[in-house]
Amino acid sequence: MSQQTSRVGPLGPDQVHKAVVLARGLGTRMQRPDSRAQLDGAQAAAAAAGHKALIPVGRPFLDYCLSALADAGFTAVCLVVAPGASPLRDRYEREARPTRLTIDFAVQDHPLGTADAVAAAEAFVGASLFAVLNGDNYYPAEALRGLRRLPPPGLVAFERGALVEQGGLDPDRVRRYALVRMAVDGELERIVEKPEPEELEALGADAHVSMNCWLFTPAIFEACRRIRPSARGELELTDAVAYARAELGQRFATHRFSGPVLDLTSRADIAAVAARLAPIRVVL
Repeated sequence: MSQQTSRVGPLGPDQVHKAVVLARGLGTRMQRPDSRAQLDGAQAAAAAAGHKALIPVGRPFLDYCLSALADAGFTAVCLVVAPGASPLRDRYEREARPTRLTIDFAVQDHPLGTADAVAAAEAFVGASLFAVLNGDNYYPAEALRGLRRLPPPGLVAFERGALVEQGGLDPDRVRRYALVRMAVDGELERIVEKPEPEELEALGADAHVSMNCWLFTPAIFEACRRIRPSARGELELTDAVAYARAELGQRFATHRFSGPVLDLTSRADIAAVAARLAPIRVVL
């Protein structure tokens, strides 16, 4: 179940139809061998290449994500990819061209971080509102519908307990997710990248976290250009959001969602993700 909290009324259903999917990641953790993972040949090959979005879990993982976007009302998707030959381009331009979505591609020349990846899609976005989400997460259509109806900009705040209980995510993994702190009216107050154990303990299962599921206005591109690399040496999307709030006066609404999200990060995730996706019907 989900609950929308915002400071103004919801948008009409036709005002947000573009989504940017961050699919350029190197897949470093997916490439690491894992004795717990029992993979077939096709899964092992995709994992070794770091192609998380194309790992076959009944069918390529990204098929499910794109189908959920279409179910939620999105009609245009931009996949952010690396330069050079792209297996994603081969699939969605040749092998399985979607009929419910148009697919564009944006090239992120170097893996400089999530803010840089978003900036690569500026030409696709133009003057439109748009969503941003990870290419290695499966977000339920209900969560994506809630995102579309937020007053922009905003994000989905996922209930930590539901991610564990309904999504089957390891509690230790979820504790490492960025914490979303919200005001009473649902406005984003801050993102806590590395929450202290005491803070998480105080909030309990009702704590909400970010899984990089955002609704942006084109103003985010200025923020992405203005920020400096983080301590990790990357241009972080959360830093761009902080800049947009502090320097551009943007107020971010939240859509609180209590439900599962599937996270395909390492080889040990593949079997469980495949089992949970098995009953889901995909229509591209």
